[in-house]
Amino acid sequence: MSLTSGSEPEFGKTGLRLSSVVFGSTVLGNLFTAPSDETKRALVESWLQFGGLPLCIDTAGKYGAGLALEVLGRELDRLDLNPEDVVISNKLAWRRVPLVGKEPTFEPGVWKKIHHDAVQDISRDGILRCHEDGCRLLGRYRPALVAVHDPDEYLAAARDETERSQRLEHILEAYEALSELRDRGDVAGVGVGSKDWKVIQELSGLVDLDWAMFANSFTLMHHPPELVSFLEDLSSQKVGIINSAVTHGGFLVGGEFCDYQKIDSSNPRDQQRLEFRQKLNQVCEKHGVSVFDACVAFGSSHPAIQSQALSSSRPERTESMVRAARFQLADEFWAELRALGLIRKDYSHV
Repeated sequence: MSLTSGSEPEFGKTGLRLSSVVFGSTVLGNLFTAPSDETKRALVESWLQFGGLPLCIDTAGKYGAGLALEVLGRELDRLDLNPEDVVISNKLAWRRVPLVGKEPTFEPGVWKKIHHDAVQDISRDGILRCHEDGCRLLGRYRPALVAVHDPDEYLAAARDETERSQRLEHILEAYEALSELRDRGDVAGVGVGSKDWKVIQELSGLVDLDWAMFANSFTLMHHPPELVSFLEDLSSQKVGIINSAVTHGGFLVGGEFCDYQKIDSSNPRDQQRLEFRQKLNQVCEKHGVSVFDACVAFGSSHPAIQSQALSSSRPERTESMVRAARFQLADEFWAELRALGLIRKDYSHV
């Protein structure tokens, strides 16, 4: 499991060392596009080339209905990597089932050319089924980190408070099972991955977390003081933190989607987002800084954040992606963003 060694700080209470970049594997599951097997192979090879060891990868049963897990296990095996040199985080809540119709039912239109469907399975027994499914697809590579995936979405689907309480109980039962996996040494750490940081906060008071992954939460465009304070609280409890989706699903670097929703220029909230992006682009161009580098530099600026999950569908971008995680940008750049109100004046870590 790549236990404590090397120069990276220990990741929370897990006994692991994680590199500054955890490679996101959604592209292996055909998110928005369906790369060739050759491209996926080159991508995993580039992770190893520029990420070094231990090779840290984030995945989930939801990604392509298990396709990301399957491809990951295949390509790691082809490279003949020692399982001890790979740290995999697998977010659990969805497991593979046969595809009955022409399109998967769990997220229509998002995953391209996949040949299975996925069902959500959050309960004590359900989360263990998800874990077993993931281990089967990964082959000889086992996840060191596990989490309940997107509990915020599961809770938000409740029709009323009674149903929300029932769904919360399902999540807590799932965590009981994951904690037992940890206690008997099957995994090194139990965590949570969520787009709504307030659900992470809620669960942190109910579950013994070793790590947490924040998505679309702590970014250049969104870093409220209460979230900053919560990051500090988690760090004081030795909870390891991975930051992810720091460009809001590609929006800040020019994409048409923000947090997985297509931008509507007639929507007042989206108009504000577009204005923010335009101003950010202007400052970045003035200082000769790429928007991506700025997003990543800010995303790792808080000392509580130990790693960032970054991803690209293009292998040739891996080197610059890893380099961005180590960039230190000039004080003048941050000062101008602060003066324009693009970052909060009360945020002191840049």
